[in-house]
Order: sequence, then C-alpha cells, then structure tokens
Amino acid sequence: MAEKIVKTDAEWRRALTPEQYQILRLKGTEPPFSGEYCDEKSSGDYVCAGCGEALFASDTKFDSRSGWPSFWRPVAAESVAEVADTSHGMRRVEVHCGRCDGHLGHVFEDGPEPTGLRYCINSASLDFKPTEK
Repeated sequence: MAEKIVKTDAEWRRALTPEQYQILRLKGTEPPFSGEYCDEKSSGDYVCAGCGEALFASDTKFDSRSGWPSFWRPVAAESVAEVADTSHGMRRVEVHCGRCDGHLGHVFEDGPEPTGLRYCINSASLDFKPTEK
C-alpha cells in the first residue's frame, strides 16, 4: 500500500463530489439499489474514489441482493481497515480505506465461501477500472 493520505476537510470537499464527500468523509450511505456499481459485471478492479487505492477485484464480487456492491475479500488485508460501529442501535463492523480512511461501508459474516464475509460497499466510495482487453 502507498503512503497514508491526509487532507484537510476543505481539501476533501474540493476533491470529491458532494455524494462522495457525504459517504467517504461523513460516513453516509447511498440508498439500496441506487449505486452505479450494484449491477456491474465487467472484469476489473474497484479502487477508492478518494485516493485510488486498490480495494476489491471483480472476481470477488457477488450478488448479495442487499442493494450494494458486495465482495467476499479485499485485494489485500491492508487495503481496508475495520472499526466497530455501534451507531443506529446495532453492532456492525465499519470498513474504511486503509490509505485515506474514507468510509466504504460495512462487513458482515454472512457471505459466501471461501471467506464467509460480505463487504457491503457504497458505489460512491468506489471507482471502477475495467480490465484492458
């Protein structure tokens, strides 16, 4: 992983769209089934919309029917960081970009094998880089 990225709030506001800022910096979420990558099936890599860090590969994406892009594994353990989240009256595990600390979504233990994990990620926190043919 590349060096950590630290920016001021004003720098993040200039670098991101309003939706990206709301999700990546303020821990927001997009409505289910509304995200650009929910139904994406092309081969490629999903990178952080905030810093470009590689996060997930298309071959780990699956249809969880949750309304958000879901993956069973990040590209590398250090690509994401996990933090306990007790907001909204429940206990969840929040997922951040390992490089810029941008909020991505949450991880749950109800995914497919081989990991049994479901990384439920906001499309607005991602950019998709298709595999070149």
